[in-house]
Amino acid sequence: WRMLAHYHGQLLNASEIGKSFGAADTTVKRYLDILAGTFLIRQLQPWYYNTKKRLVKSPKIFFRDSGIFHTLSNIENMSQLEINPKLGASWEGFALEQVIQHLNLADDEIYFWAVHTGAELDLVFQRKGKLWGVEIKYNESPTKTKSMVSAFEELSLAHLWIIYPGTKDYKIDKNITAIGINNLKLLL
Repeated sequence: WRMLAHYHGQLLNASEIGKSFGAADTTVKRYLDILAGTFLIRQLQPWYYNTKKRLVKSPKIFFRDSGIFHTLSNIENMSQLEINPKLGASWEGFALEQVIQHLNLADDEIYFWAVHTGAELDLVFQRKGKLWGVEIKYNESPTKTKSMVSAFEELSLAHLWIIYPGTKDYKIDKNITAIGINNLKLLL
């Protein structure tokens, strides 16, 4: 469990985990499938499409309950969380679950997008025949990034929302909106 906590918000490396336990990567993947089936972790799969760019093909791992993640990471209070290097990953996992629940998205409808050059998008899903994106930032005033521009070019997104811990909602660009976590009703 503690080893999985180190992977929270990151790409799964089943071989690395398996080597630590002296087990095959297939065994690790089977156990992860069990944990995902019991709703303890989320294996967010990558979005695949035809492109000349090298896409990331490993899933990202998230604890679905941030309390379990914090316990396994020995984070006992907000003061400890605020100075922990996993603060951003903790926020991403929490906000990701909130968005998925709010939009009532099934596991087979949600993806992340990433290319080996570093561009990525935290959540990609289809609705109403269009592709939509969500970026999650632990930042008080998020702005447009190169990754977002790259995602728009590659994926032809209908809209992209940035979910952040602030309270103000504002347009960043024609098809990019920053939304505070308490205003998820503005999605779609």
